[in-house]
Formats: sequence, C-alpha cells, structure tokens
Amino acid sequence: MTGFRFSDEKDASRFTLHRGDDLVSVLDYRDDGRTLALTRAYTVPAFRGRGYAADVVERAVADIEQRADRTVRPVCWYVADWFDAHPDHAGLLEQRSVG
Repeated sequence: MTGFRFSDEKDASRFTLHRGDDLVSVLDYRDDGRTLALTRAYTVPAFRGRGYAADVVERAVADIEQRADRTVRPVCWYVADWFDAHPDHAGLLEQRSVG
C-alpha cells in the first residue's frame, strides 16, 4: 500500500498505520521483554472494510520477525485468526507449556 506510514509507537505500546495525517489502524501490545502480547487490532470506522487491520498486523509481524528478539502471544481474536491464515509465521508464536 503506497501512501501509508507504519510505525511502532513504543511509548504508547502500539503499532500504527497512517494515511497522510489520518490514523487508519492500530495494533496495541504489551511487551514483557520476551513476548509481545498483541492485544487489540482496531481500524477507525471510516476506514473499515479495506483490509487495513490485516495490513497493520502483517507489517507488525514483519517488524517483529526482523528484530528477532520477541515471540508473539496473539491475545486479540483478529490476530489469532491472522496467524491461523498465515501458518508460515507460526514460528514466531510463543510456545505454551502443556500440563
């Protein structure tokens, strides 16, 4: 998507997607130093239905993969569904112990 700006606003614990000066979509997270819990994907109502939530999640996942210093816990249902649809990124997911 051209004309869009993606950023990691660490002080606000969120990834954002802007078009010009307009905030389009947000992905909130909690960072414990080992794992990023992706807690909420949100798209501003005026921009919904155009795939921007998927775009912000995809860009965030690419950013996390590039840094290679965190795993992901998909708390938000949308993020969990995104990972289900993109199993090639499953290696990034936090491994939960069973038992």
